[in-house]
Amino acid sequence: MSNHTDTDDGPPDTEAEETASEPGHSEEVAENGQPDADEEASHSDETAGEPEDVAGDQPHDEHGDQPAAGDEPDDEMWPPTGPSHDESTIADEDAFDSNPDHDRTRGNEPSDTEGTAGTIEELGSEVEVSAPVADDPDEDDLLGGLLIDSTEDVEIPDRLVDQVIGQEHARDVIIKAARQRRHVMMIGSPGTGKSMLAKAMTELLPKEELQDVLIYHNPDDGNKPKVRTVPAGKGEQIVDAHKEEARKRDQMRTFLMWIIIAVVLGYALIIAGQILLGILAAGIVYLAFRYASRGGDAMIPNLLVNNADTTSAPFKDATGAHAGALLGDVRHDPFQSGGMETPSHDRVEAGAIHKANKGVLFVDEINTLDVRSQQKLMTAIQEGEFSITGQSERSSGAMVQTEPVPTDFIMIAAGNLDAMENMHPALRSRIKGYGYEVYMDDTIDDTLEMRQKYVRFVAQEVANDGRLPPFDAEAIEEVVLEARRRAGRKGQLTLHFRDLGGLVRVAGDIARAEDAEYTTRDHVLQAKERSRSIEQQLADEFIEKRKDYELQVSDGYEVGRVNGLAVMGEDSGIMLPVMAEITPTQSGGQVIATGQLQEMAEESVQNVSAIIKKFSDENIAEKDIHIQFVQTGQQGVDGDSASITVATAVISALEGVGVSQDLAMTGSLSVRGDVLPVGGVTHKIEAAAKAGCKRVIIPKANEQDVMIEDEYKDMVEIIPVSHISEVLDVALEGEAETDSLVARLKNITGSALQDGSVAGPSSPSPQ
Repeated sequence: MSNHTDTDDGPPDTEAEETASEPGHSEEVAENGQPDADEEASHSDETAGEPEDVAGDQPHDEHGDQPAAGDEPDDEMWPPTGPSHDESTIADEDAFDSNPDHDRTRGNEPSDTEGTAGTIEELGSEVEVSAPVADDPDEDDLLGGLLIDSTEDVEIPDRLVDQVIGQEHARDVIIKAARQRRHVMMIGSPGTGKSMLAKAMTELLPKEELQDVLIYHNPDDGNKPKVRTVPAGKGEQIVDAHKEEARKRDQMRTFLMWIIIAVVLGYALIIAGQILLGILAAGIVYLAFRYASRGGDAMIPNLLVNNADTTSAPFKDATGAHAGALLGDVRHDPFQSGGMETPSHDRVEAGAIHKANKGVLFVDEINTLDVRSQQKLMTAIQEGEFSITGQSERSSGAMVQTEPVPTDFIMIAAGNLDAMENMHPALRSRIKGYGYEVYMDDTIDDTLEMRQKYVRFVAQEVANDGRLPPFDAEAIEEVVLEARRRAGRKGQLTLHFRDLGGLVRVAGDIARAEDAEYTTRDHVLQAKERSRSIEQQLADEFIEKRKDYELQVSDGYEVGRVNGLAVMGEDSGIMLPVMAEITPTQSGGQVIATGQLQEMAEESVQNVSAIIKKFSDENIAEKDIHIQFVQTGQQGVDGDSASITVATAVISALEGVGVSQDLAMTGSLSVRGDVLPVGGVTHKIEAAAKAGCKRVIIPKANEQDVMIEDEYKDMVEIIPVSHISEVLDVALEGEAETDSLVARLKNITGSALQDGSVAGPSSPSPQ
């Protein structure tokens, strides 16, 4: 049994008649009913100045000491004793000791999930879409075989947990964590459903364990308020009972004061004949009564955490919270003397860790919390309780420290990959030691069943917004196609639902502006243009400016100049010219690359130089190779996707052979000349088409990842290659020179192209 907190299994005695009719209170009322008249008479003197019906609602002193039976308590003794108090205290202690929920270590024990059994397994994607399905659906059907005309034909699940789509691994972990009350850390890209999964967990936790927290004045030490927990909903009843009793005392005191004043004035006026002396005496009486009554409010407890109206386990989002909002605080009191001060227990404010007791505490971007807050959070997780004190050293609240307040929450931390770098190692150790770490998927397999879930996703977005026209079948198909494009991989669908939901909302806004009955495919296409990211808008402006100043060339041949391709952000591509020049040097030759190259780009240039040295029949040790990435801007170039571009430019400059300027290319390169896959090929191809290029070279391994818009399909020819010799065969001018270069490369590098066994890595290189 804790030395700091008590629990109350029932409201004050005045509430007995109300609670008698409520389920689960019959035994409680029988044990804690009204005392008989004799007990009330004997108890009235001992509880003077305290509510009769809440005498047993005061917390114990720090050591739980009680006055000995039969001892007469003095006026300052607290808490008051007597038959009524003793009975309620015994009942409270029995309830406390018999209730396993009060064990502070219960965070590591299985939680009672009664009421959720049979439905917990249906979390998220396991819930079937409620709509008619074709008997033999086509594998290419974008609706997954659903026979619907619009999103109106799709039923939306009521529970948030049933609306989760994808993230199979994370979903299973959340189910286990909800059952066993484990902590979870979810790491992944923004918009992949981390906060939705955290909120979904609250629907799987039982509500019957919720508690209210009361803060009481401590007469022994005003700077150490006492803490008491009671079942949810009882806190309001206790506070109301205290307020009512305080109001009655104030009325009685005021009535007595005016009687005394009237007697004093009457005596002074009628008998003594000293009216001025009577007025002075009446004033003294008035001030004396007011001074004596100033401590009455100190007996009213502060309802720190109120879960009376909470219908499910609490969910508190503490993302970016400062120390006071996260850990609790004590307000500053500018009036600390002269009878104007505010009692310390009335200035205590709960933090998110206290409000999340018996529920879920969600902290996104966990690395943004300062180190001190992370350390305190560790303590709250480990101990299951945390005292509240003033967070500012300059505040009077810094001297106040409450008894420990319960913090039995499930911690769900989230963030991007960089979140683990600045996260306190001990905090991560506690989460990992008492819970799970989950990496959120970015894509999911493109199956008929999953396309059905995406149809439901569109319907959910329309229903949740409440202001969008329903999407017809063609509009839904276009959204599913966009999910394929954004995945960037063949046979995959994106799980970045926040961005995809933005497209749905913009399309719906366009349809509503036109007073359309349904959102159509044309509206979705318009939305894709209007909802372009900042990077896409900058890329388009970048391309237009280059055209104006003739920095982009899309016809003819030039020596040492190649049109490379790059990505800006996640969903936009740009054309990036690369130029090479060979100059003699008196010292050892060097490869000099300019254009704000990052580490990975510099390494790719070194790999290219190895091929050049092995390929060339000239002594390049006496030459400098200059490589320029033209107008890359302040951000520079990162990634190795320009490797074949650099190699082609240098070979062109060495041999003096022109490169076709209606051709753009992207691809990584091994030191043996094999072309390896890269990322963002779809956006790069579209950027080349916008710039006026007629052909684009991509790695053969990326051929299945191409999902360009229909408008670009007739504008550009896509050429997949697997070796640098194939790149030169397409890019360089003339037949004889090209053939000789290709033959030399094949013989020197020993390319696997000849036996058809070229293989690249399983995943694209980073950009």
